[in-house]
Amino acid sequence: MLVLVQFSCAKDDNYISLPQDEDPIETSPVVFDIESVPYQTLSEYNFFEGDLSNLNPVYGVLPYDLISPLFSDYAHKKRFVWMPEDVSASYVDDHSVLNFPVGTILIKNFYFDTVSPGSQTKILETRLMILKEEGWVFANYKWNEEQTEANFDLNGSFEAFSFTENNIERNVNYRIPAEAECLTCHKSSSDTSIPIGPKPQNLNKSFSYEDGTKNQLQKWIEMGYLTGSVPQNIYSVVDWSNESEPLELRVRSYLDINCAHCHSDDRHCDYRPVRFAFNESEDITNLGVCVEPHTVIDPALTYIVSPGNIQRSVIPTRLNTTEESLRMPLLGRTLIHKEGVDLIEEWINSLNTICE
Repeated sequence: MLVLVQFSCAKDDNYISLPQDEDPIETSPVVFDIESVPYQTLSEYNFFEGDLSNLNPVYGVLPYDLISPLFSDYAHKKRFVWMPEDVSASYVDDHSVLNFPVGTILIKNFYFDTVSPGSQTKILETRLMILKEEGWVFANYKWNEEQTEANFDLNGSFEAFSFTENNIERNVNYRIPAEAECLTCHKSSSDTSIPIGPKPQNLNKSFSYEDGTKNQLQKWIEMGYLTGSVPQNIYSVVDWSNESEPLELRVRSYLDINCAHCHSDDRHCDYRPVRFAFNESEDITNLGVCVEPHTVIDPALTYIVSPGNIQRSVIPTRLNTTEESLRMPLLGRTLIHKEGVDLIEEWINSLNTICE
């Protein structure tokens, strides 16, 4: 007996044709050739549909956010992840970057919503981290003035403009980093590069997707981007700006995302006597409390954190300056993060530890 199976003749590049009684399998239209990337323009990847500046992701380009994001001169960020078919990331532990498969692309767009004149939205750069066989590579794309394209550029540059944030008008000479600066913040042992943010402790939050709100890790599992062997209870950071959270947790979360990528073992500042990673900072000695500084920048600054005394503490001094030889973080900002400084100072003033 001859059996005929009817197939749809309608063509849609985003679907695989299946028999009519089965649901179509949606596939990602992202253009990816691991031997050819990074491309010369952002549009070549086909991450976004419609006007490029809308950053409206195609299927497979999954948005995500961090519980506490890194401060970058008040820039807003839109983050996405994409992976090839039939591969997934896997869980390592709560505080480590996920074990991503080859072909993963992490996509981070930096923009301001209130640029003068006219309170315009301005996208400045899109940073990609692409995992090849030899490791993570950087691809930075600088947006043109027309906001129609972003071009590959690892040389670094500055963009000067004014914007309003928290009802305060600010002037910034925003730094788009060069490749060497990317490596400084992202390097681990043997000068290999790793991402900073995508750890379970930072991703364990709800996100509003087009099909509803759900936990990000659960969404990654449903997308096939994460294997299902993830614990139910993850020791997570908190939103440092949420004043309903305990002050100590807010401070530890802020220092983790802004400082731990350098102040950890095998990182750029591993020689300094502090460890800011969230999983290590329950011991306040690792936060510098009653710890003498490695480098004396002022004899009056007796400890990295002098309990109850911000005038004698190194951390607020380094956070509250833009001088390149003093400021911390070393890279990634040209402005003072006033809200972050206020948080750290409030915490230091709350401490009553007696240094021996």
